[in-house]
Amino acid sequence: MGVKIIAHRGYSSRYPESTAIAYEKSFDLPIHGVECDIRLTKDGEVVCIHDPILDRVSTGSGRVSVHTLAQLQRLDFGSEEHPQRVLTLDHLLEMSKPHPHHLYIETKHPLRYGRMLEEQLVRRLTYHGMLDDPRVHVISFAGASISRMHALAPQIDRIYLRRSWHRLLHPCDPTVGAPTGLGMSIERARQHPGLIHARSLPTYLWTVDEPKDMAWARDRGVDMLATNKPELALTYL
Repeated sequence: MGVKIIAHRGYSSRYPESTAIAYEKSFDLPIHGVECDIRLTKDGEVVCIHDPILDRVSTGSGRVSVHTLAQLQRLDFGSEEHPQRVLTLDHLLEMSKPHPHHLYIETKHPLRYGRMLEEQLVRRLTYHGMLDDPRVHVISFAGASISRMHALAPQIDRIYLRRSWHRLLHPCDPTVGAPTGLGMSIERARQHPGLIHARSLPTYLWTVDEPKDMAWARDRGVDMLATNKPELALTYL
């Protein structure tokens, strides 16, 4: 099997990131899956927003975590051409059900609500009948999040993301709960190609938008590739 193409925040190079239209357009493509970021609102709802602050991604301002869902729903998360309301995880899960695409759900930390994010994620997956769905994957930079998911729902695939200055994985690190995959940036992978398939685990790369990087990842057997340009990736992978 070739590289699995994952639409990063949906089809985000053409449509407003992390919005319903960005995911709808991704589901129209013959790709492997989509990636989303999740956070908690003040009233405990799970929303798909990358940034901790609203200013870049919406008409609002301030921290996501101090707003209720009702307050967020009054904002525009789209563009002049494509106005969009805030996307909840519930909505995205419902959207995904008729499609074969996999969901790579990134838990965003640090978060004032801590473990409540993983607990709410498990509740929402359970409600939608997707807790045992093999299409669902959890990814995170937070070792504690990976560990919590291992405890709460060990059947779910868990990909541990590492930034360029992080050690990839320490065998004695007590905060990491048995990841089933490892992720890194394309920049780190190019600097240290020996990290691909470290510990014999599948490798997830982000955010790969240049054709030369797509081809490089393909030739080295990368398993999963997150890109803002999924249609372009279909040409090279």
